[in-house]
Amino acid sequence: MPFHIKKTSILGSAVPTSGEEYYSGDNSWSNEYSKRKIYSNKADADAQAATTVTYTLGDKTITYQPDWWKNSTVVTE
Repeated sequence: MPFHIKKTSILGSAVPTSGEEYYSGDNSWSNEYSKRKIYSNKADADAQAATTVTYTLGDKTITYQPDWWKNSTVVTE
């Protein structure tokens, strides 16, 4: 069963097609359902949706999950 990742646009209903955005790969999102990236298994989609960013500032290392991933949902087709 195929899976994809979606989230509500920060622009809400100002985005055509119900305010939903779909992850389309290469760090980009689209409001077009046909452009969504399709995952063959849930584990791969879950791993993508759990993406974190780590950076070092001086002597501190900071890891966080960007809001677009934090607010996303893995759904079945």
